[in-house]
Amino acid sequence: MKFFYLFLSLSFLTIVSCKSQKTVITQAELDGFKTMVNSQHFFIESSWAYPLNTNAMQQVLNSGLLQPGNSSGNISLVGNYNFLKVAGDSVTSHLPYYGERRMQVAYGGTDSAIEFNGIVKNYKVQQNKDASYTISFEAKSNTENFNVYIKLFSNNKSDIILTSASRNSISYSGEVKPTKPLE
Repeated sequence: MKFFYLFLSLSFLTIVSCKSQKTVITQAELDGFKTMVNSQHFFIESSWAYPLNTNAMQQVLNSGLLQPGNSSGNISLVGNYNFLKVAGDSVTSHLPYYGERRMQVAYGGTDSAIEFNGIVKNYKVQQNKDASYTISFEAKSNTENFNVYIKLFSNNKSDIILTSASRNSISYSGEVKPTKPLE
């Protein structure tokens, strides 16, 4: 019986001590975050890609092409070149794409990544109740139009969702950093 009470006490202490701590963000950090979003000058580097989990992606997983720790629904981008940069009214990106394509493949297959380099259309920013921001705009690559949805969190985390008429949608998660506007 003594062992039971000892086990119960240790279990309770373990559960109570494993409580996650909430990160406190100062008002200065919130003001800097708001300034970054409103200035439209930021850089996002993603650490995970979340392709649409389809039968074809499951077949890629079963073939052994993905690195250990990845699945057909989430792929680590650590060590892979990727970014999305907003600089005023223009956007530049290089995001690796994992998923199914429908038509419009360029000759030679050189447009496998999602690359923007131009002016955005319909740029909209919405502040949410939790101090995060939702940004949406339309961007164009060489051959495709994309709808881009970005959610920026006050702890500098980001989520990106890209939709296109010729590819399955994909989302990314990573970190956002401010960039300085060119003088």
